[in-house]
Amino acid sequence: MDVFDELLRGVRGRGAVFGRSVLCAPWSLRFTDGAYLTLCLPLRGAGWIVPEGGEPLRVEVGEAAIVRGPAPFVFTDDPVDGTGAGRAGGVREVRWDQTRDTGSASGGSPEFDCATVLLAAAYDVQEQLPQRLLRALPPALVVPDEEDCAPLRDYLEAQLGRGRPGDQIVLDRLLDWMLVCTLRDWFDRPEANPPGWYGALGDEVAGPALRAMHEDPAHPWTTTELAGRAGVSRTTLAKRFTELVGDGPVAYLTEWRMTLAADLLTRPELTVAAVARRVGYADAFGFSAAFKRVRGESPSAFRREALASGPAEAAAPVG
Repeated sequence: MDVFDELLRGVRGRGAVFGRSVLCAPWSLRFTDGAYLTLCLPLRGAGWIVPEGGEPLRVEVGEAAIVRGPAPFVFTDDPVDGTGAGRAGGVREVRWDQTRDTGSASGGSPEFDCATVLLAAAYDVQEQLPQRLLRALPPALVVPDEEDCAPLRDYLEAQLGRGRPGDQIVLDRLLDWMLVCTLRDWFDRPEANPPGWYGALGDEVAGPALRAMHEDPAHPWTTTELAGRAGVSRTTLAKRFTELVGDGPVAYLTEWRMTLAADLLTRPELTVAAVARRVGYADAFGFSAAFKRVRGESPSAFRREALASGPAEAAAPVG
């Protein structure tokens, strides 16, 4: 499996987490729900993303913006005066627990009189795997559509409001696709600052070792065996891997296993011993010691906190 695919597999839109707003100047939308990520797609016109405490970024048709939470941000027609509540037209608050809006932001003007139409989708990313990549994002970013994503925008707008069976899931998946396209294009840009392992995937020495660990994290890898995958000596792999990634192969493998384990621990049907086996530990004791060393708390404590913060289906633990 491609590592990028694996890390973003858990990023999914789920029902009523997107909104479409018809915006007539003067307008300002303040997003206050603290979503982990918000995708903003102008379907018509343009506006400014103003992150809290950050510099305004202009986003136009043909571009996509991603804002990393949980801090609030504003989408406005005026980056100077559009964030204050005293401006003409006011600042409307957007919360994703409200019914998604398809009306005008300035008091009911007809859609054809309004200059901007915004489609926005919020993503509450709780899984540990995608956060490993998404933590490298800036507070806000804007990316032009590439050739493989541009046709999706027109098709996405055509699907809105059609009232056909399955519309919600179709829109969710289209937005997921647009989000992943935007993230992929961002990390390929020179101004991006991806984590060291992301760039190391394309390296002829470190890349094969990284892919081997991701394909089979439970295997008892050694630096010597990983070096064999890359066709180099143990010393060469250890030096090159550490230069690019920041950790040696064994330390990276341990951290990767603990990331996988953190997501597995949110599944109440799995015992700690079962999680340990899935990430390459023969017994729960050794796994618990490694997890506490890397994550700062025991697997049981992590599980209690994770399950308390998000309800999960009750099930009997299985070994």
